[in-house]
Parts: sequence; structure tokens; C-alpha cells
Amino acid sequence: MPLVVCVSNDAKVRERVVQRLNDFGPVLICADLSELRAMLFPLKPDGTRSPSAPVSLGELSVDPADHLVTWRGEPLALTRLERELLARLASPPVGVWTYERLFGSVWGGAYLGDTAILHSAVKRLRRKLRAVEDGPQVHTVRGVGYRLALAR
Repeated sequence: MPLVVCVSNDAKVRERVVQRLNDFGPVLICADLSELRAMLFPLKPDGTRSPSAPVSLGELSVDPADHLVTWRGEPLALTRLERELLARLASPPVGVWTYERLFGSVWGGAYLGDTAILHSAVKRLRRKLRAVEDGPQVHTVRGVGYRLALAR
């Protein structure tokens, strides 16, 4: 039996979906993606999520729990999402991270085939890393995912 998921911040839209699909099968209704994520991937019993462990690669250090990223000892101003993304790309074994793995580990959800949110986050991260002299670079592996490369 199929599952229908409706994500809309408009209560009237959610109500119409329930009315029209009530006999169709299970319908999961939520107001936004964070609510959907909380339903699909609940917190641990103590109400917390485990923070990502610090990662070091060459002169790059990423500590998501302390909200700190440094390159050659100098702090970089990155958002939480950019720190998490960079931490994954720098995690051993360093290599290509597929879209699916990145979605699962950074966003905590299933990859649904739409890479726009991931491409947008990588674009912002790349722009900030370009401002750093000889800084790390995020390379695209076309049709597969991304990998991190350090300056030589």
C-alpha cells in the first residue's frame, strides 16, 4: 500500500489532501520539512541528537559540536549546515560522497532524488572556501556526488 506524504504550511491544503485521499491509504501530513524530519528520524530517548565528532584533514579542522572550522589555524565563518557538510566531506575515508550519503548524514533524511538543496549548500560552501588562500576545494563528481581536495 502506498504512503502519501503532504508537506505544506497551508492548513487548507493539508485539509484538502486528507479529504481527497482519506480512502487511498496512509497519509502523512506535516507543516514543513523539519516536522517531517522529526517524524521520520526522531531524537534519542534523552531528547538529544549526538553531535558530529571533530574532523581534521591536513590543515583543515572541523568541530561541528563547538561550531568551529579552522584552516591553517585561522577560523572560517561557516553556517551549521556548511560545517556539517564540510565535516562529512573531510571524514575518513576521504573520497567521493554520494548525494544519498550526504543527504542521510547531513540532513538526516532520505534522498528523494532532488539535489537542489544539496547543490545550493555546496555552492555557498565553495564561495566561502574560495576566499581562503590555498584553501580546500569541493569538487563535483558528475552524476555521483562531491569530494574534498586540499591544496598541494
